[in-house]
Amino acid sequence: MKSFSVEEICQLLDGELQGSFNKNIIGAEQIDRAKSQQITFISSAKYAKQWENSEASAAIVSKNISILPGIDRAFIKVNNPDLAMAKLLEAFEPEGPVFEEEIHPMASVHPTATLGKGCKIGAGCYVGKNVVLGDGVILYPNVSIFDDTSIGDHTVVWSGTVIRERSVIGAHCIFHINVSIGADGFGYRPSADGRGLVKIPQIGNVVIGDYVEIGANSCVDRGKFSSTIVGDGCKIDNLVQIAHNCILGKFCIMAGHSGLAGSVTLGDGVIIGGSASIKDHTTINSGATVGAGSGVMSDVLPGKTVLGYPATDSREMLKQWATLRKLARN
Repeated sequence: MKSFSVEEICQLLDGELQGSFNKNIIGAEQIDRAKSQQITFISSAKYAKQWENSEASAAIVSKNISILPGIDRAFIKVNNPDLAMAKLLEAFEPEGPVFEEEIHPMASVHPTATLGKGCKIGAGCYVGKNVVLGDGVILYPNVSIFDDTSIGDHTVVWSGTVIRERSVIGAHCIFHINVSIGADGFGYRPSADGRGLVKIPQIGNVVIGDYVEIGANSCVDRGKFSSTIVGDGCKIDNLVQIAHNCILGKFCIMAGHSGLAGSVTLGDGVIIGGSASIKDHTTINSGATVGAGSGVMSDVLPGKTVLGYPATDSREMLKQWATLRKLARN
């Protein structure tokens, strides 16, 4: 079990120590669940009110909060408790699953595949023809990488993920369990006789940048003609759909159950709330935010926040909702 003194944690976080605690900290927990020898986080006055009744022995506290730790308890004062929390949780993170062999004998690796230094491939994996894996790539058991795909250095792919042929994956990415990369886009047209549907071939691929993280059971479909593109640093939650020929800029965030229809374009730093849906051929410009549960039917200007179904300026939508509540009372 990992443990650290409050002095070691303070040094790690470059914080300011208040009070003292002479035992090691053995874990981190939210303030209302923390026990003795655990550390918690206080980022606002809301949580400061809970400190007196908390059993935590220490807390990472925003410098603008003025409460005291009390007897045999310690505070580590920092400028940004959220970023400090991320750093501390990284220190407490348990070791990942162990690979007893770098390439498991039950993995199928095509003889034309190129593996970088330190690659690890688990049981039941399939690595196809002309696949290129960079240095330190990890494929956990039962991952499938199809022909002519390339994956950059130190990318981690968890079990059940399928990466279809001709995909281009960047470095330092994380794909969680059961991610689908490069499945056919959803394209059909009525048949000439009107009695069925004709499938439109999807002959493009998927291109994913560096430091992208994609949550469990999310899908990024291949382009119809060219590429579906996910830019550097994008973070995609669980159960997210990115349809064919979408283009995401850098550092976009998509929360769970949200979805992009075909040929949607997101600028840099766009945030899509949970369960939001974006109409095909729509552009959401850089810095814009789409509220949870919204339905975007038209382009969104840079830096704007939209809300509702159909989505409109958030302030205008909130006024409409307030008016409706007043009408309901009359």
